[in-house]
Amino acid sequence: MNKSYLRKVSTTLIAAAAVALFITQSAVAIKADMMAPDFTLKSASGKNLRLNDYRGQVVMVNFWATWCAPCRKELPHLNKLYQKYQDQGFTLLGVNIDSESAEAKRMAKELKIAFPVLFDTKQETSKLYKLKAMPSTVLVDRSGKVISYHLGYKPGYERKYEKEVQALLKK
Repeated sequence: MNKSYLRKVSTTLIAAAAVALFITQSAVAIKADMMAPDFTLKSASGKNLRLNDYRGQVVMVNFWATWCAPCRKELPHLNKLYQKYQDQGFTLLGVNIDSESAEAKRMAKELKIAFPVLFDTKQETSKLYKLKAMPSTVLVDRSGKVISYHLGYKPGYERKYEKEVQALLKK
């Protein structure tokens, strides 16, 4: 192989790596230690709920969709977490991103979801949080600061969530 060809390959690989790094770093707009972007959404109860109204509590915001199989698996675990810690200053807001809320209401009823279910039918909040995966989960401390941002779901994530929630509730 000649040096010119190797230089072109090296340059291409370096450029590709730089692009991949940029995409990876810009893919997550929500980062730990930033203030969680505020939003107001209609809930399944018919009331509008605002994230900033939960200041003073530990808040988990979980973005989900009815078409998302991992979401369906995760929601019952989140429901247990909510029921276990809601009396200790923890709340969970389940933000459904479907364009129609009827199917989300049906699924929440079927799964016996106890936490507030909110509807982002225009995906404005989803865009605000620059979602890149379903489900996506944001943990917010009592002051409104993002503590962690989790993309996707795999069995066992709920144990990680519980440890994070327990630590924040002790503060």
